[in-house]
Amino acid sequence: MLTIDDRLARRNSIVLGLAQAMGGALTSITIALGGLVGVYLLSETSELATVPVTTMIVGTACGTIPAALLLGRIGRKRGFMAGAILAGIGGMIAFAGIMQGLFLVYCVGTFLNGFSFAFVQQYRFAAAEGASDTFRPKAISYVLAGGILAGVIGPQTVIATKDLFLPTAYAGAYLAQAVLCLLTILILSFLTTVPDPKVDADAPRGRPLHVILRQPRVALAVLCAVVSYAIMSLVMTAAPLAMLDCGFTTSQAALGIQWHVIAMFAPSFFTGQLIARFGAGTVTAIGLMLLGVAGTTALLGIALGNFYIALIALGLGWNFGFIGSTTMLTAAQRPEERARTQAANDFIMFAVVAFASLSSGVLFSKVGWGSINWTVLPIIAFPLALLALAGARSKEPAPVA
Repeated sequence: MLTIDDRLARRNSIVLGLAQAMGGALTSITIALGGLVGVYLLSETSELATVPVTTMIVGTACGTIPAALLLGRIGRKRGFMAGAILAGIGGMIAFAGIMQGLFLVYCVGTFLNGFSFAFVQQYRFAAAEGASDTFRPKAISYVLAGGILAGVIGPQTVIATKDLFLPTAYAGAYLAQAVLCLLTILILSFLTTVPDPKVDADAPRGRPLHVILRQPRVALAVLCAVVSYAIMSLVMTAAPLAMLDCGFTTSQAALGIQWHVIAMFAPSFFTGQLIARFGAGTVTAIGLMLLGVAGTTALLGIALGNFYIALIALGLGWNFGFIGSTTMLTAAQRPEERARTQAANDFIMFAVVAFASLSSGVLFSKVGWGSINWTVLPIIAFPLALLALAGARSKEPAPVA
């Protein structure tokens, strides 16, 4: 049995939090620039402008299982470094694609960036390894704090480097991304790997997956997670395009994404406390309503403040909706079923999110920013109604035998 050493866990979580700040910044670079580079390279087919962001999301989905297998085979430290190297290669390919005006090459680069982010998503689990039950939430919080820094580092990198290779716009940000990957590798070199816990081969496997997914509470949790993530992706991907279309600068659009990403991660320090006090269903409902606030704010005007408030509300809504629905999902199954159910949830979610991201550019090109935000309200209404119904049923008195 492993001896718990919270000092080692604290050191590892700080290292991983700093790595998260660098590695997580890579995705915010593509979030801020993907659609704009798409317009830049495909001026006559702008409905495909958000394909680079979509390929990044698809890359993350495709990388989830290979990343887990590689980490299990070569260890977390070397596996995380391999993921950072892959991100650096993706950055160089994206840089070359922009410089040569080759849209497909650029998309290959963003796909590899997304694939590498599957490794970054494992940081929070690595931080929790070896920590005591008391320190484990703090260890995860240190990594989440890195997500807040990532929301600043990525957009500021875009602002500082996007014009380095004029008259070719945006390419400098992806060369800078390769530098961030080198810093990530340097930071990860200080990680002390904690051995993975042994899994009991005789442990029960639980119910079949198709049976689990048909349970009403599981289905509702998956629906809420999918809606929260897909709405966030749909609006967020189109926002930079809409801001430039309204006459704002690339730097202003990048700042909007910066505040959005900060809003996505900052509440994580207290979201768990809110769930413990008010319940996962209530917090999830608040998240969905905040997504509605984001859509409504965007519909009220196209001033810079409308965009910024909408993006902040969008990030807050994602945080409450996604973490709340994840908690709902965890509570709706047995411990031995969680890994398979969460994997199925993530597969369904990323498939829908990729579709939402791709649809964002088409919708913006065909029907405009306002129509995208009108779609938010009816989409969130369905899971909100189901959450209200589930809450009412949970308060009903038990039948008398």
